[in-house]
Amino acid sequence: MSKSMNKVFLLGNVGKDPETKSTPSGTIVANFSLATTDRRKDGQGSWVDETCWHTLVCFGRTAEIARDYVKKGTPVHVEGRLQTRSWDDKQSGQKRYKTEIVVENLILLGGGEGKRQAKPASTSPTWEEVGSQAITDDDIPF
Repeated sequence: MSKSMNKVFLLGNVGKDPETKSTPSGTIVANFSLATTDRRKDGQGSWVDETCWHTLVCFGRTAEIARDYVKKGTPVHVEGRLQTRSWDDKQSGQKRYKTEIVVENLILLGGGEGKRQAKPASTSPTWEEVGSQAITDDDIPF
């Protein structure tokens, strides 16, 4: 039996506010995009940035944290796994595929455009209180 691993680590900026919904069983699901940028030299020796967009999906408590604290521009570190889903397109009849990162660990990083208070409620921690820390269920005061 051969061993295998499906692990993804990304560090980047959120491309849009997370979109959340609930499954019929009540599980919260959050979807958002993340931009990562690689820098390389082109043929003329000039530095060129190449941005890659990733589709992320979170479930349960991680989705709630994304909904409450992650905004467009927020710098984050994510750990997760690749997942490819397929379905039959009802209009064209063709099989469609979507590869996304299922987020298992979401770390909010301080600074950047996303540095702002997550909620106006007085019981919510500010970015200064939660930035650059991994958030677990024990860390959330509500």
